[in-house]
Amino acid sequence: MNPARIHEEFPAPSYRGAQEQALSDVREAFADGNDVVLVRAPTGSGKSLLARAIMGCARQTGDAGPADPVGAYYTTPQVSQLDDVASDDLLSDFKLIRGKSNYTCILPDEQDTPVDRAPCARERGYDCAVKHRCPYFSDRAIASSREFAAMTLAYFMRTAGSEVFRTRDVCVIDEAHGLAEWAEMYATIDLSPASVPVWSDVNVPDVDGDVEAAARFADSLVRVCESRKDELVGVDELTAEEARERDRLQELIGELEWFAEDSRDHESATTWVVDQSERGITIKPMNPERYLQHTVWDRAERFALLSATILNKEAFCRGVGLDPENVALVDVPHTFPVENRPLYDVTRGKMTYDERDETLPEVARVVARVMQKHDDETGIVHCHSYGIQERLHDHLQELGVAGRVRTHTSENRDNELDAWKASEKPEVFLSVKMEEALNLEGDLARWQVVCKAPFLNTGDSRVARRLEDGQWAWYYRSALRTIIQAAGRVVRAPDDYGATYIADDSVLDVFERARTDMPEWFAAQVDEMTTPDLPELDAAAARAGVNDIEHATQTTQQTDRGRAGRDDAGDESGGGRERRSPMADVWDVD
Repeated sequence: MNPARIHEEFPAPSYRGAQEQALSDVREAFADGNDVVLVRAPTGSGKSLLARAIMGCARQTGDAGPADPVGAYYTTPQVSQLDDVASDDLLSDFKLIRGKSNYTCILPDEQDTPVDRAPCARERGYDCAVKHRCPYFSDRAIASSREFAAMTLAYFMRTAGSEVFRTRDVCVIDEAHGLAEWAEMYATIDLSPASVPVWSDVNVPDVDGDVEAAARFADSLVRVCESRKDELVGVDELTAEEARERDRLQELIGELEWFAEDSRDHESATTWVVDQSERGITIKPMNPERYLQHTVWDRAERFALLSATILNKEAFCRGVGLDPENVALVDVPHTFPVENRPLYDVTRGKMTYDERDETLPEVARVVARVMQKHDDETGIVHCHSYGIQERLHDHLQELGVAGRVRTHTSENRDNELDAWKASEKPEVFLSVKMEEALNLEGDLARWQVVCKAPFLNTGDSRVARRLEDGQWAWYYRSALRTIIQAAGRVVRAPDDYGATYIADDSVLDVFERARTDMPEWFAAQVDEMTTPDLPELDAAAARAGVNDIEHATQTTQQTDRGRAGRDDAGDESGGGRERRSPMADVWDVD
């Protein structure tokens, strides 16, 4: 790596805000011998451009010896962030590669078939005459040979050990604040009838909480999976469903073998947690340092990790298996005026599970009054769970303002989000899990409401284990991180502006308890927080000029009805059971 090139590699014609100083600081951090540099840059500071400049410092082919890695990777957990990179003309030298299921076959009669279910995946020894033109294999070949390859974190981790995507000189991870949590999610093993094709062929023992018993079950399950996989591999031509089963068995074998080996390795830092229910068995890792070593840290010689919310350097490093002494932190100041990104206190009580029945009607009334104050401006409400979303919508309907409100389910979230953003009317979007990776610049949204402190689910055994160990600072820091991410959704440029309304008293508790981990620029927002003057509720005025939104609101509520109880069960803060984010990329990569 040659950090001296960092400014000449900056892709924009001029710097914005604190970009020039940030790159100088990053250059010095790498020049001082740090292998990893954390870049804490606020929302809207142009992290993708900073990433490109850092990647441009990677060793080039002409300067490399035969065994020296060259080039750079760009990766991010968020599919939407990768989409933004793909559409940025200043980053046109990034070559993107996605999972196989994102591409369709080009053979006649197969043009609606994803590549992972195409004849090459179904038929043994299939020799595709147009493989050189296949969109997936073409993109993969180009990305593997180009200086800059870009992919989601899921794809990046899945290609660990690949002969195609080998070690490079530099790797930049954007939105890196959740790296430990993403690693834990990716390394979690779900064993149930829906995820294990041979479930009916095994006797499922009682392994709840018993890691060694789970490892023994994993050993036996591997043998059954291998037997069935060998049967499928011996078939000359598989159906699409059989090909899917074969691939899942291979994936499952790898997951189970990894768990069994790691759980018995006394030198491994990973702690495994085993939960069992009527649904099946979930095997979850805590502190997956070894997993990250293999899937991330072995993939490059130098790393830059970018995020607005790496709040505590030492805690972050411990969580991802890095030595803080070998990691530098570069703080990028916020250059957006604090008056353009105000916080408003409209709290009406706590939204914990036990107190929500009393608080939520008051929160709904506040939301309606905020709608009225912003009668000609689009807004978003961060509901935190589908249970809260459903009940909030019901209350808004009782108040006579739901005609301006759009909701979504986990299945149609992307379509409803796109429809909301495309609408020319000042609609209000009741969202779930959209505090991150959402760009609402300009008139896309001028206001938002945080109606629930985004605490982690205390019903999750990993969270419970950490709290039993007294890790309350981690718990409140995690909530603060999500709040800061949410606050950045509606202010994306120096001349942009947007208001954030805080409706849950517990958010104020987070501000107090996690104050020492709060970036200075966000602390300034908290210090300037005021209580706004809201108009007395007039339903007609709150609906503004929006007639009833033409979408399946009733269907939305029916689809999620019954799910609400699961969303909130076992979570004192009402966060609900976590489901894999639909924004996470697919795993199929070969």
